[in-house]
Amino acid sequence: MTESKNIEIVEDIQQILRDARKKVYHSINLSMVEAYWLIVEEDQDGKARAVYGKNLLKKLSVHLQTEFGKGFSERNLEQMRLFYL
Repeated sequence: MTESKNIEIVEDIQQILRDARKKVYHSINLSMVEAYWLIVEEDQDGKARAVYGKNLLKKLSVHLQTEFGKGFSERNLEQMRLFYL
């Protein structure tokens, strides 16, 4: 193979990987917005404001941290809810 052909192959592979990353980022972002939406819908039960004392975020936090580890504290879930709003 010639040097120019090698460079072309490398560039093609780099572009494929860049495109794959974009697709992954987009998919993750879409999934996170979907999760945030569901948190808001369940926490607020379709109302403009959440009903406090329901403890949904606390319960959800326990379950999510059990499966996914750090990053899903009650405070983080509150932040996700606020970000979505």
